Amino acid sequence: HAKMDTIPLGFNIDSPRWDQSTFVGRLKHFLNITDPRTVLVPEEELDRAKALVEGCRAGVVPPGSSREQLLYAKKLYDSAFHPDSGEKMNFIGRMSFQVPGGMAITGCMLQFYRTVPAVVFWQWVNQSFNAFVNYTNRNAASPISLRQIGVAYVTATGAALATAVGLNLYTKRAPPLLARWVPFAAVAAANCVNIPMMRQQEIINGITVTDENNNELGHSRRAAVKGIAQVVLSRITMAAPGMIILPIIMERLEKFPFMQRIRVLHGPLQVLLCGGFLLFMVPAACALFPQRCSLALADLEPELRDSIVAKHGDKVPYVYFNKGL
Repeated sequence: HAKMDTIPLGFNIDSPRWDQSTFVGRLKHFLNITDPRTVLVPEEELDRAKALVEGCRAGVVPPGSSREQLLYAKKLYDSAFHPDSGEKMNFIGRMSFQVPGGMAITGCMLQFYRTVPAVVFWQWVNQSFNAFVNYTNRNAASPISLRQIGVAYVTATGAALATAVGLNLYTKRAPPLLARWVPFAAVAAANCVNIPMMRQQEIINGITVTDENNNELGHSRRAAVKGIAQVVLSRITMAAPGMIILPIIMERLEKFPFMQRIRVLHGPLQVLLCGGFLLFMVPAACALFPQRCSLALADLEPELRDSIVAKHGDKVPYVYFNKGL
């Protein structure tokens, strides 16, 4: 057996293992916590991981615990528990479920794009999945009512369907490849509606901003808008390569005689190829922007800026906040 490390002095389970100020560091972090294999971990093992992480924070660790065990427990904890509230997230909404869930739905959206009923059904399934993910990964400090969730869900689904059905009719006379890109246009349009609607409380009331030492400074609506805009961009980037490049690949492949003989396998093939794209794109899109987002003092609302300057002078050039995922 390999010799296990003992916990080094000064080991802090909450400090990131990789430099979060660089894209590569964030990519390694999200490759770790969006690992789809963690979806298969049993509930009791997740609960043990949570207990181990909380014990480590309190400085109480079971004898013989190695650094590897603690880091694995933190990986499970980050993949399954909300960063703000510490509550266990439903597994469909976890970022680690984005690859299996997203590949099945995206593959079907790309395969069944020819008829309006199929477009309507798969866009509805996709928006239901997105609403689940957005609700699960919201900034937990900003509660949202069931009515607001309902309105967000209905408007996003409406935006996706209007875009998909409208473009579907429009592309009837266009080159076949354009019709295959309709699902991506619908997904992008819906993301622009779904995420801001699902997180509207943050835009209305602002989100907590802190100094670099996590001391609370107040609530900012502009910080919320910046964080949500980055999340929208990340989600569109997550979907883009699979939904733009894959149709080109399928368009070429379907011209081969052997592909015309195995039409029944086109759907499963698209699902598998989508999985390949998402396996890399989920962590890459999450890593586009730092999770702990910053905003220059000069860009804050005047009243909040004035109150910070009154209390701290020029000691706080930037404020920080959690942008959500």
